[in-house]
Amino acid sequence: MKRASKKLRTFVEGNEHAIRLKAEIMVDHFHSQVIAKHKLGGQARSMVVTSSISRCIEYFHAISTYLADCKSPYKAIVAFSGEHEYKGIKVTEVSLNGFPSKDIADHIQEDPNRILVVADKFQTGYDEPLLHTMYVDKTLSGVKAVQTLSRLNRAHPAKRDAFVLDFANDAEGIERAFAPYYRTTVLSQETDPNKLHDLVSELNGFAVYTQESVDKFVKLYLAGAERDQLDPILDTCVAEYLEMPEEEDQVTFKGSAKAFARTYNFLSTVMPFGVAAWEKLSIFLDHLVPKLPAPREDDLSAGILETIDMESYRLEKREVMRIALADEEGAVEPVPASSGGHITEPELDRLSAILQSFNDLFGNIPWTDEDRVQHLITEEIPRKVAEDEAYQNAKMNNDPANARVEHDRALARVMLALVSDDTELFKQFSDNDGFKRWLSDATFRSTYGKIA
Repeated sequence: MKRASKKLRTFVEGNEHAIRLKAEIMVDHFHSQVIAKHKLGGQARSMVVTSSISRCIEYFHAISTYLADCKSPYKAIVAFSGEHEYKGIKVTEVSLNGFPSKDIADHIQEDPNRILVVADKFQTGYDEPLLHTMYVDKTLSGVKAVQTLSRLNRAHPAKRDAFVLDFANDAEGIERAFAPYYRTTVLSQETDPNKLHDLVSELNGFAVYTQESVDKFVKLYLAGAERDQLDPILDTCVAEYLEMPEEEDQVTFKGSAKAFARTYNFLSTVMPFGVAAWEKLSIFLDHLVPKLPAPREDDLSAGILETIDMESYRLEKREVMRIALADEEGAVEPVPASSGGHITEPELDRLSAILQSFNDLFGNIPWTDEDRVQHLITEEIPRKVAEDEAYQNAKMNNDPANARVEHDRALARVMLALVSDDTELFKQFSDNDGFKRWLSDATFRSTYGKIA
């Protein structure tokens, strides 16, 4: 298993397509979760930590290209030592950045430069308070892991948090690296998004709040209502909380409320859930929890700032809600046949046609689990692509050309997510141009409709 895992990692790291897709994930995250959420007062910077100089150069070009494709106002800077060959051309930091190496630290502080791509540089002794987010695609261990991740802990008046998106390490490995330097455990196991469903069900079962109270509170809150309008809603819920017959139930409810808010706020920085109900509940609980009576052993000062500092928090959450609600309201209904632009096909006929075409063209490939592959290409992959927000918006504009571009980007992201569990399928998509074209055409037809 270890040999197979190492072989898979080597394949992924050396694959230009995978690098490009991960670069898109990084850039999309930086725009939607760092810039859009006004981290460090809108001045946040990020660092991409790569495993080698060749990988660093590839990431720099992939990120720069995607930034240009997105018409982003931001640019990337690269940092590595010496002269190296890239696609037959000798390159250096100076030739790629356009300024001397000694000025990199100064230039990253100036717009439009926001993303620093590094290979064994700036991972130690680099003190940049504006650095907020780190994207890691390099195995880290021991003191090197501590030194690298600690680049994010430089203080800044507007820095309330920091974030690491790691493609190469697991929680246990990072915990082992930090353990010698801390008295307590620094990381728990990876967070499971499915736990949110359980927490919501558990919270609803206590009947401390109703959906109507959550909706009313959030509507008033996002509209800029004053505390005299918001507090009565929360106070009613506090009264229900105090009426619980068992103190243990109060402890359980408050613990679950904290767990939901903490877990959702963390996962929402990584995954664009688009679940408006969860976003509303998160806002509601963020304000309800500080008003709930705390167990005697709790820190009684905890939550005071959250209760007082409503205005600064309101700006950030208002932006998050716009994003979350857009997912719900932006769902695209099937295009009516009367529009003349598209003809819908019966679902069973469409799936049957995809499966028949797949078997005719690629049935000779020795798939390890052909049934699973067929299920993925006929159901799972089209469903996940159809749920992509950018693709949905493009379909809404009734622009097939732009929709196809967004479809292909969505498909690429979906396929990258399959690399660990369905390596055969990902490798065919990555290496077999004929299979890639067929899957792209088939998925587009099944999710967008046949062009008349």
